[in-house]
Amino acid sequence: MKLTLKIWRQDGANTKGKMVDYPIDGIEGDMSFLEMLDVLNEELVAKGEEPVEFDHDCREGICGSCSLQINGEPHGPDRLITTCQLHMRSFNDGDTITIEPFRANAFPVIKDLIVDRTAFDRIQQAGGYVSVNTSGNTIDANSIPVNKHNADDSFNAATCIGCGACVAACKNASAMLFTSAKVSQYALLPQGRVEAVDRVQAMVRQMDEEGFGNCSNTGACELECPKGISLENIARMNREYLSANAKG
Repeated sequence: MKLTLKIWRQDGANTKGKMVDYPIDGIEGDMSFLEMLDVLNEELVAKGEEPVEFDHDCREGICGSCSLQINGEPHGPDRLITTCQLHMRSFNDGDTITIEPFRANAFPVIKDLIVDRTAFDRIQQAGGYVSVNTSGNTIDANSIPVNKHNADDSFNAATCIGCGACVAACKNASAMLFTSAKVSQYALLPQGRVEAVDRVQAMVRQMDEEGFGNCSNTGACELECPKGISLENIARMNREYLSANAKG
């Protein structure tokens, strides 16, 4: 398969970037998208050129590191997969593929296709946890009954891998889907209700401080999410937030 890759190249957050064209040949349909980029980088290194920097880790759709904007779509044309799970059989011989980093003010470019997503870490650190009693008088979590539907919804929310596709898909670069998933996974469980008020207020406040936009209500975030995180989580977080502020 012969392809033309139009790749964003940028040395850092404070430098101007540009699109650079790279012709590539010998790509097989069974290759993953990242393997295709590996082939390109091997060719660039062999020619003494700077390889394209891109983020990755597990290459199994678990870690969320491999976040690329491919032909204008986060993680590419397929649904419910990450970039590392995208295979080249999704493209045709002679195609031109545009590859960019996720675009958001809160996700500054580190280099080329790598962005800094530590804003998500700070949102999580603001309240995405349950304080644990380690005094010696702990209670077995399994002794607390949990409604089956709540448990299922909590588990589904917890599958969010923090890749940032929701932000990249949103025209306002909103992090509402990510933040609401982290709020929901605790709000739905009795263990999370103790700190529910402080949690939602702190996480929403941190989300705003990071510079993410407001929800656009278009639903692009759920559509592009590789884990299918539901918009219902945003509605739940809004209810939690209104209730928390009403309580003062």
